[in-house]
Amino acid sequence: MSTSSLSPQTFGLPWPDLNDGLSYNDVVKSSDSELTLIEFYSSKYKSSAPLQGWLQRIRNGQITVGGEVVRDSNTILRVGSELVYHRLAWREPDAPYLLEVLYEDDDMIALNKPGGLQVLPGGLFQQRTVLTQLLWRQTQKIHHLACQESHPVPVHRLGRGTSGILLCAKTKHAKTQLAAYFADGTSHIGDDSDTNMKLHTIRKISKIYRALVTGILCEDEVIVKQPIGTVRYPGVAKGLYVASPTGKPALSKVEVLERDIQKNHTIVQVEIQSGRPHQIRIHLSFIGHPLLGDPLYVAGGQPKCLGSDFVDESFADDGGFKRPTKPVPGDCGYNLHAHQVVLSHPSSNEVIKITAPLPLVLQTREEIEELGSVK
Repeated sequence: MSTSSLSPQTFGLPWPDLNDGLSYNDVVKSSDSELTLIEFYSSKYKSSAPLQGWLQRIRNGQITVGGEVVRDSNTILRVGSELVYHRLAWREPDAPYLLEVLYEDDDMIALNKPGGLQVLPGGLFQQRTVLTQLLWRQTQKIHHLACQESHPVPVHRLGRGTSGILLCAKTKHAKTQLAAYFADGTSHIGDDSDTNMKLHTIRKISKIYRALVTGILCEDEVIVKQPIGTVRYPGVAKGLYVASPTGKPALSKVEVLERDIQKNHTIVQVEIQSGRPHQIRIHLSFIGHPLLGDPLYVAGGQPKCLGSDFVDESFADDGGFKRPTKPVPGDCGYNLHAHQVVLSHPSSNEVIKITAPLPLVLQTREEIEELGSVK
């Protein structure tokens, strides 16, 4: 087994004040012909902006039809017409930009992602992402070395508020293999928890997280088999992931590392055998111990507030909906760290163990003392 033992390297460029804006392209289909411009956008992209917001965008000249700016919202669309909506540049919320390299070879790179940095573009974060920094890093390499490699791409999810190991593929083969590793773990989840928790001995990848949860977890070890599904939720177009009896199978193994009676919290280690979105946050809250500081999930694996589906029709300066007032999945404030990954190398099949240093708040007293004695 090889481990990442090289001295860590960091890379990253500071974010510009404004991003580059975005362009969204459409071609009018026969089913949409004879619609007006405003009917097309307000119905097809109603999750992007309310009716009045789309009217503002059209009047601002942000939409072209066949390459020409059209400001008349009642323009009739014809089959085959090319539409482009130009989203104006905006200042994205603050986010860290430095990334630490934990492991790298010709096939893959493992990063230590800081909490608060989104992995892929989405919502308000279109530029301030890990993917952008990887692209900029590769562009610098091409400039200096005249190489023609494509930039690495992340092969799995890691929540914006979650820190730790993020695996990225540098080749098509590595991307296919690593993606298959993650998919294989999820597909093996069944009804026999004992069998499933032994799967790590034959699986191609295992993932161990460290977390700080509210309350004192009495059991030393808990296996959570709660399925995860979605519910309608304001500000989350495709639905919010929650604990649901009709959801997809999910399996997590939780082990207590340290209990702090005085502060009423527990440090736990979590090994996940599946990779559902927000799985650890949902499973820990489902057993009555949500992550300390989690703004969204509470005991039971549900959001703090479901309430009504009322949508605020007021809009921001760019015409889009204002940021939701209720908590959303990307909100931070909790301590969850992807601490260790053991995997078979996508090309050589050599077993590799990668470890991301623990934040101080997730270290046990014994670990802190050991680090102090080493120094």
